[in-house]
Amino acid sequence: MKQTEFSTLMRLMLPMMGTQLCIMGMGFVDTAMSGHYSSVDLAGVALGGVLLWPLFMLFAGVLMAVTPMVAQNDGAGTPEQSGPLVQQALLLAVCLGALLAAIVYRAHPVFNFFDIDAQAVDVARRYLQSAAWGLPGVLLYVTIRYTFEGLGHTLVPLLIAMVALIINSVLNYLLIYGVWGLPELGGEGCGWATAITMWIELAMALPFLGRPWLKRIRLLENFTGWVPSEMARIIKIGLPIGLTHLLEMMVFSVISLLVGALGVVAIAANSVAGNLNWFTFVFPMALGSAASIRVGNYVGAKDYAGAREVASLAIKVALGYAVIATLALIVGRHYLPMIYSDDQAVIALTAQALIVIALYQIFDCGQAAIIGSLRGYKDTRFPMWLSVSAYWFIALPVGWALGRGFMGVDFGLPGFYMGLGTGLLVVALISGWRLRRVSHNERMILTFSER
Repeated sequence: MKQTEFSTLMRLMLPMMGTQLCIMGMGFVDTAMSGHYSSVDLAGVALGGVLLWPLFMLFAGVLMAVTPMVAQNDGAGTPEQSGPLVQQALLLAVCLGALLAAIVYRAHPVFNFFDIDAQAVDVARRYLQSAAWGLPGVLLYVTIRYTFEGLGHTLVPLLIAMVALIINSVLNYLLIYGVWGLPELGGEGCGWATAITMWIELAMALPFLGRPWLKRIRLLENFTGWVPSEMARIIKIGLPIGLTHLLEMMVFSVISLLVGALGVVAIAANSVAGNLNWFTFVFPMALGSAASIRVGNYVGAKDYAGAREVASLAIKVALGYAVIATLALIVGRHYLPMIYSDDQAVIALTAQALIVIALYQIFDCGQAAIIGSLRGYKDTRFPMWLSVSAYWFIALPVGWALGRGFMGVDFGLPGFYMGLGTGLLVVALISGWRLRRVSHNERMILTFSER
């Protein structure tokens, strides 16, 4: 089984990893193109992103409940039960999309609480208000995407993400610089390009609703209208996922603010180190999502031994990758930062931070596979509370103490990553204990499955 299951995990995971890289690529294009336009527009787009993307992850995370729910129905041999479920998720996406768009459109007054350049704030406002128009469309799209992934079809979202990356890049160029008679919008153009691309993603997904592998869930049949109890089920499972994503991203934002007091070199080095850290995390994050699907399939089929084997295999693969990532970061710690900067002081400080990042890869990669497996059991609340506790009450205080100085100990920027590594160690150990407990307890599995 292991060889076959390994192939299945890779078949699911690799497209999901590619999809995530394309999404990261769109953020990179926004940053690079607005930065070449002007430093003020770069700052404005970056400021807007600090608000936009954590909020998006919160709302999209709620809809992510669709993946394990569809996967369990598929494993149980009752795919037709997923049709009404996804119908309710799409209705929920409409409501959440409208709410998110309204919040983002009016979010810019938050910047008034900080001493931020007025020109950058104006760019951020225009960026957020333009991007907000695409949010209802993208939440509908991600609901369809999570349905595809729950059914094991991860290649389609990858193809859509690849096309979206190209479209977003072209639209950025046209709208930022005002090419072919279009208005020259600067950083605001990034927002409009993002909004248009979001609706195009939805348009590209719609033709696949008629494919045979999706028809079997009967999504387009017997529309029942609003069913509050079904929506409550989705929110019950998905809200902890969304809150986990939001709080994790907020921790990195707070760390960035605290690092700001260490000077310009530390700010730049933290940006580079954080980017490389996220890049190495794409593999285990996608692996965790693939494990969620396969564990859900086996739980739906009531093959609990098979679910345990999948979770165990995913963890082993994650740890194997972690060893490779650790070696790559240590060996390349002086060379990888050169991709982002030629400032020798920035490169040297980034190299110090990368040593710490390399050393906690085992914990980071392991917890991604473990928590992904727990999602396959629909166990989402415990990981949420664990993440809140470990990141906000352990990682952040320890990082602040080691990074800003406490009782004569002052590691500077690497200290913040030491704190993050401490939090990840706690998450890995406790989530591992939780997975072992859940996977061997049929009563708990059945309780989660009934959600």
